[in-house]
Amino acid sequence: MAMILMQRRGPDGGRQVLAAIDGETRPVLGVRTTMELAQQAIASGQGMKETAEKAGLGDRLDPQVELAEGRLLSPIDHPDPAHLVLAGTGLTHLGSAEGRDRMHKAAASGDATDSMRMFLEGLEGGKPSRGAIGQQPEWFWKGDGQHLAAPEAPLSRPSYARDGGEEPEIAGIYLIGPDGSPHRLGFALANEYSDHVTEKHNYLWLAHSKLRQASLGPELLLGDLPEDIRGTARIRRDGEVAWEKPFLTGEANMAHSIANLEHHHFKYALFRRPGDIHVHFFGTSTASFADGFVTQDGDTFEIEAPPFTLPLRNRLSVDGEPEQLVAVERL
Repeated sequence: MAMILMQRRGPDGGRQVLAAIDGETRPVLGVRTTMELAQQAIASGQGMKETAEKAGLGDRLDPQVELAEGRLLSPIDHPDPAHLVLAGTGLTHLGSAEGRDRMHKAAASGDATDSMRMFLEGLEGGKPSRGAIGQQPEWFWKGDGQHLAAPEAPLSRPSYARDGGEEPEIAGIYLIGPDGSPHRLGFALANEYSDHVTEKHNYLWLAHSKLRQASLGPELLLGDLPEDIRGTARIRRDGEVAWEKPFLTGEANMAHSIANLEHHHFKYALFRRPGDIHVHFFGTSTASFADGFVTQDGDTFEIEAPPFTLPLRNRLSVDGEPEQLVAVERL
């Protein structure tokens, strides 16, 4: 059975890694962070699950209580946030092109937009045979560890943003080993929060629209990602469900394989710097913006999907202060 890891900050301020298997959640003895456990696994040549079991497990905890009391952290972090890379790929899911194509409809009647052409190229070549290199996807950068919001923490909508909308998906979590090889630690539920109104204005502003925070669910799923994941994304307003929709992910619902998306990220040598953490968002086909829903200050995003047992929740927090000019001083 797959193991799930979590990071916890105890009442005394000390940190622990928790391991959940067979319905029981216990601390991994002597291990403070997921990154530390991963470093041990790389050094020993064992998997994350085997390394956690070898360290030994402590007394049982209730993860629902830990989450409710605000003690669960993001399932990965780095002591230096500048060495945690947030990036992702878009137009990767079956159906994901429809909403984007409506947004970017600028070509002459009967012609495919750039978005649709990219999606169709991925559909044709995004799942190459084992050992082959497939079609490269759309790629974007979201920032570093400063942009990673913890579960239950607010997601900020800055004053210059035109929108703050959820994107429910799965993210892969990676550590670059001492020899420059990327190692996948596991997968996490994610909200790749973005500014869809800015992107809609001009698709060349996609890079701007992605420079927002993101959040990961509290659980890191070890091993392989299930082929077919069926989850639910919702937005609560004043305690009531204001919008809700199912979302599909996993390779059975994707135009690209996970391996192909990984190759086209880590083929760049600058993303293989030893000691760096990478969080890579695999994309989605569901967003409330595509349904015309407009988010408001105080809305709560809620994402859940088996095999993850805990939801990912974040409240939208709108910065009411006007944008201030950033002046550069000449030296």
